[in-house]
Amino acid sequence: MITTDFVPGSPCWLDLGTPDVRGAAAFYGAVFGWDFESMGEDVEGGMFRKDGKIVAGIGRLTEEGARSAWMLYYRVADADATTQAVRQAGGTVRVAPMDLDEWGRMAQYSDPAGGQFAVWQPGTTQGVELVDQPGSLCWTELYTSDAAAAKEFYGGVLGWQFGAMELPGGGGTYSLITPAGLPEERMHGGLMELREQDLALADGRPYWHPVFAVTDCDASVAAVLESGGSVQMGPEDAEGVGRLALCLDPSNADFVVLAPARA
Repeated sequence: MITTDFVPGSPCWLDLGTPDVRGAAAFYGAVFGWDFESMGEDVEGGMFRKDGKIVAGIGRLTEEGARSAWMLYYRVADADATTQAVRQAGGTVRVAPMDLDEWGRMAQYSDPAGGQFAVWQPGTTQGVELVDQPGSLCWTELYTSDAAAAKEFYGGVLGWQFGAMELPGGGGTYSLITPAGLPEERMHGGLMELREQDLALADGRPYWHPVFAVTDCDASVAAVLESGGSVQMGPEDAEGVGRLALCLDPSNADFVVLAPARA
């Protein structure tokens, strides 16, 4: 499970890059009950809050040719050392380590196959304030055409441990991700191998997306559709996991809604 007891390698932040900040704020407000908090008239972005607690950030997409997407950040002790490890492992530095005032230090990368992710070295800000509750991040997931290479890269850069779960119906193996040295109860994500043609959303490249907990998957899907989004898969039941659906917001940023199975 994801917690706000952030340790090296654990997800600690996420933000949405979108061409329509106000439209996205209205969409996610309708789907998750999030409140948008602008960072000011001169800044095209801000924070999302749920019940007063920060759950994500949002900003206008400015990179030419980039698709609207969620960026997932993983905690590190030293963003500069992580940047060196990314380069040595064959990844690309998209945004070099930079300080964000006293809040912390961040950097963004692509893995060797093109999957984009980011890291956060905390200063005064540790990360999001609500996780693993309805309307907040509860899992992170990578779709990739080469699971073995992805595990080698992320294991080396972020120190992740990997477990395996066989998917029903001969659907292959799902790799489970846990921060280094922690028990399986602290699993925070998964890695799934797909064919390149099944990664059309990112033109065949791997991509990460967030999974948000909800109380009622079908009701959340209905809200997605009513608010101008679409559904790529589901809703469907996953044994031992819960009921889930893979959705797109109006600008085609992908995310999953999951009503977790009851223990």
